[in-house]
Amino acid sequence: MDIRSTEYLISSPDYTGCPKPDKPEYAFIGRSNVGKSSLINLLCNNEKLAKTSGTPGKTQLLNHFLINKQWYIVDLPGYGFAKVSLSQRKKWEVMIEDYLRKRENLVTVFLLIDSRHSPQKSDLEFANRLREWGVPFILVFTKADKESQRVVSQNTKGFLDKMRESWQFLPQHIVTSVLKKMGRDKILGLIGEMNAEFKNEKV
Repeated sequence: MDIRSTEYLISSPDYTGCPKPDKPEYAFIGRSNVGKSSLINLLCNNEKLAKTSGTPGKTQLLNHFLINKQWYIVDLPGYGFAKVSLSQRKKWEVMIEDYLRKRENLVTVFLLIDSRHSPQKSDLEFANRLREWGVPFILVFTKADKESQRVVSQNTKGFLDKMRESWQFLPQHIVTSVLKKMGRDKILGLIGEMNAEFKNEKV
């Protein structure tokens, strides 16, 4: 898929403020500092599109980007380590749950996992939550260039093995590296296929 145009559209404090749900939409979420904004920028071929930061918890709203005038990418707040108050965290949790469960044009969620680490409880819990809510998702292992291939493979396998303990069928997974542009074509290819399905369902 060719990315011809990308534009930041709107930041919303909850799902009711999001754009009209008439285009397919793909949400990106993961623990704080997982490399979400960097991956979105890689996909869109635009380093300045999503604001990247070394400070966890930078994204605090539902950020919509319009791609090729035809579909949306949504950058969601991270979960986990952000240094915010408990009440603020609760607010984010409600905002994210409402968005994921009530946004009718949401096609799938890309759940980002840092491939440098062994399986993290918060990531596994979030994957389980998506399953409970019936929200389709794809696992994206990030930062594969920051560790040796052996460590990345070990951590990816470890995460999938942990899921197998309670999951009958595992979601699709993709290993990515922003530096090496690894996984970009695969993600965009999948989005292209899902866009076509979305269009057929609307006809």
